[in-house]
Amino acid sequence: MPPKKRNSGAAQNKEMKLSIKNASPDKENPDLTLSIEKHKEKDADFVTLCQSLQVTDAVCDRAWTIWKAVQASVDKVPDTQKRLWGACLFVAVIDLEVASFTFTQIQKAVDLNVKQFLGLLKKMDVNLDTISTKVNSAVTRLEKKYDVSRALYQRFEKTCSKIYAVDSEAKGKEILRSCWTMFLLAKGRALQMEDDLVISFHLMVCVLEFFIRRCPPSLLQPLYQSAISTGQSPPTRTSRRNQSKAKPRQAPQEVDVQLLETLCKENDCSVEEVKSVYQTSFSAFLDSMSLSGTWDLPQVTDLNKQYEELYFKSRDFDSRLFLDNDETLLTPKVEPMQVERTPRKNLPEEDVVLIPPQTPVRAAMNSIAQLRVDLTSSGDQPSANLAVYFKNCTVDPTEEVLQRVESLGQLFSQRFGEAVGPRCVGLGKQRFTLGIRLYYRVMESMLKSEEKRLSVQNFSKLLNDSTFHTSLLACALEVVMATYGGSTLKNGGYSNGGVPVETDLCFPWILDVFQLAAFDFYKVIESFIKAEPSLSKDIVKHLERCEHLIMETIAWRADSPLFELLKRTREEGPVEQAEPPATLNQPLQHNHTAADLYLSPVRPSSRPLPAAESTAPPSSQPPTPASHQTPRHPKSNSLSLFYKKLYRLAYMRLKMLYTQLLTSHPELEPIMWTLFQHTLQNEYELMRDRHLDQLMMSAMYAICKVKNVDLRFKTIVTAYKNMPNTNQETFKHVLIREGQHDSIIVFYNLVFMQKLKTNILQYASPRPPTLSPIPHIPRSPYKFPNSPLRVPGSNNVYISPMKSPTRMSPGVMTPRTRILVSIGESFGTSDKFQKINAMVNSSDRSLKRSLDMSSAPNPLKRLRFDVEGQDEADGSKPGEDSRLIQKLAEIGSTRTRMQEQKMKDDAESKKDKP
Repeated sequence: MPPKKRNSGAAQNKEMKLSIKNASPDKENPDLTLSIEKHKEKDADFVTLCQSLQVTDAVCDRAWTIWKAVQASVDKVPDTQKRLWGACLFVAVIDLEVASFTFTQIQKAVDLNVKQFLGLLKKMDVNLDTISTKVNSAVTRLEKKYDVSRALYQRFEKTCSKIYAVDSEAKGKEILRSCWTMFLLAKGRALQMEDDLVISFHLMVCVLEFFIRRCPPSLLQPLYQSAISTGQSPPTRTSRRNQSKAKPRQAPQEVDVQLLETLCKENDCSVEEVKSVYQTSFSAFLDSMSLSGTWDLPQVTDLNKQYEELYFKSRDFDSRLFLDNDETLLTPKVEPMQVERTPRKNLPEEDVVLIPPQTPVRAAMNSIAQLRVDLTSSGDQPSANLAVYFKNCTVDPTEEVLQRVESLGQLFSQRFGEAVGPRCVGLGKQRFTLGIRLYYRVMESMLKSEEKRLSVQNFSKLLNDSTFHTSLLACALEVVMATYGGSTLKNGGYSNGGVPVETDLCFPWILDVFQLAAFDFYKVIESFIKAEPSLSKDIVKHLERCEHLIMETIAWRADSPLFELLKRTREEGPVEQAEPPATLNQPLQHNHTAADLYLSPVRPSSRPLPAAESTAPPSSQPPTPASHQTPRHPKSNSLSLFYKKLYRLAYMRLKMLYTQLLTSHPELEPIMWTLFQHTLQNEYELMRDRHLDQLMMSAMYAICKVKNVDLRFKTIVTAYKNMPNTNQETFKHVLIREGQHDSIIVFYNLVFMQKLKTNILQYASPRPPTLSPIPHIPRSPYKFPNSPLRVPGSNNVYISPMKSPTRMSPGVMTPRTRILVSIGESFGTSDKFQKINAMVNSSDRSLKRSLDMSSAPNPLKRLRFDVEGQDEADGSKPGEDSRLIQKLAEIGSTRTRMQEQKMKDDAESKKDKP
């Protein structure tokens, strides 16, 4: 049966625009209207704008106050008055929580598209109190929803062009309008998180399946004509049209599996996941629309009417306007120069291949597909190898591991449903299953590395540590969630005035679900990356950012075990000192694995170390070298490493901010770092429920004050906003005392300066405190080259990333040094290339010495980032390597002689010329 006749697209456009224009946000409150008499002192055009948007007196007054504050704060108004008035009205409505107008209405009133309007809001934020954290949260949500909606519409338009074969432009627009509006309505009703790109796209596929089955074959492309199953019976469905909603549906007849599989194949998405969305969320939506079991398409007027209810409730932008290329939703097109440029070997620079960037939907689908492929061989139960490790333990942890997985799985699925939608619990279970597979896989890899490192097989203490297992599982699930969610994070884990947002799956959501301390979670991150070579660069970068976020703020929450550990450690002595100067751009060197960090002392012990003949039990840490000197107390490896990484991160961010502001005062940098480091080491209580950058900005301001350098907090904040990974709440919403928050300036005056006044004033005295050494600037051990890089001065020498093998082998290099030298000719067997990698992995100085002296270098002690978990100095002896290095030296010497001879010949030929 063909679809019912619907209104034309033009008529729908007219009706939609009319409804938007005439919508009264305060129909239920007719008294909340603007009184002209009360606003005579304001600009007449401003009052007219307020009238057109039907705002209340309170909103009008608040917006005018904001406008006056902006006028007084800037030397030059960043845009026209009317546009700024619109932005002020938007801010006032959010702050006062008054439902006055939609975002689209304010856009049209001041003639700005989404990006322009949001950009104007950022320009207005000149003072710490112009834009509140509440407005920041609303803007962030709005921008993310817009980006997701735009990506979905672009994919929708492209997909429909491959589905429908309409000979009439009007007919094509009519179909697109009906389908898109129904999708928007389904998304708004079925999902609590409308900015979830993956689930929204799966829901779109369900809507497309619904429409394709109900369209005449003449309107479909051949692929979809043949994809529709022939065994379905339309009369049966039609005869059930008027049945009661409460009557159970025949679910197998509600979805055309063959058609759904075709759609999933063409769009690179998982059939299993789309089916789950269809059978839960979409089926429930069809029931609510009385569309279950009918061959009729819904009336467009009904769809528009129901969507408008959602639109005026959300008060954001009207996504139907994508269909009309409305100027409020347009964005600037990507210039050709912005596409990725990837060098290809043996091609001149001008012939570099241009690779168009992936669309957000395509990138998400590819990442998910790759994750599922990587985990195909992994099961959701412990492998045979893991079972052996469990049985080798003094106390077999198998039963507890399985029980923990079961209970955490139920908790995860429940909380996932609460965040995304009550009918999405099944999707949560699917993602948890992927996480379990990765959890068991990484655990096995870690244990193999530890077995090789320690030469033991009994890991009873580690495998019976509940915190270790919970942290490892949480890390595996974070990888899965980041793959599905685009590797997004929630800065500090808070939004809207410091209140945790439950409907946000971004990190650290998983920590809150499992009630896992961030300090415990950080211990597993580095070892997790080492143990799983298949992780994409985006996911590795995401996990590194999680680690930074933990050190910046999450580990410093009031209930963190970090404070108790610091308190007890302080009784024994100062925490880890800043390291002495050394070569810059070197990675952090340590020899701790996750096992070391989870099994290290939770608190300092008053007992001396075991005697020389004593050894550590095989289930704990590696043996500690005997000491015949003064007895010392074991320190917490986890705290020591945390502070080493914290110092590097702190200095890196201070250096970044300092470079923007104070390059003319190089003498201040070490002084600022000394105060900053002193605060972290000795006044760590200032970090409780605060952010690392708050202490950094305060230390910078304090030293400038005591050294009589004119630097205002407003200038510091302006530069800070340009730094990566920053959030405006960091300087707008700072804890002053329990239950009270204010700006960074108030924090400095009432808290920071009061606590450190004596220390700060010492830097103005003739005998200032000793300066703290500058720590290494870290070059992340997690990053590796993106594409081949040509060696300067050569035509055919490239440094390129080496592919990670499926299994680690002793010849594989670390991610930091996973490079090989390509010299444009066959250089021998793969074994020689592996040895070249080993040589390149040595320090440049050792390499140079080895080439000069034709002897094997002594590798520096460094972090062995893979090779089955080895992390001690490479104790390999000279031998085959020395012969290889001698051969390389001979080659280098020959090339040098040839170059010198060529230069000599050229010089002589020039002399011979008249």
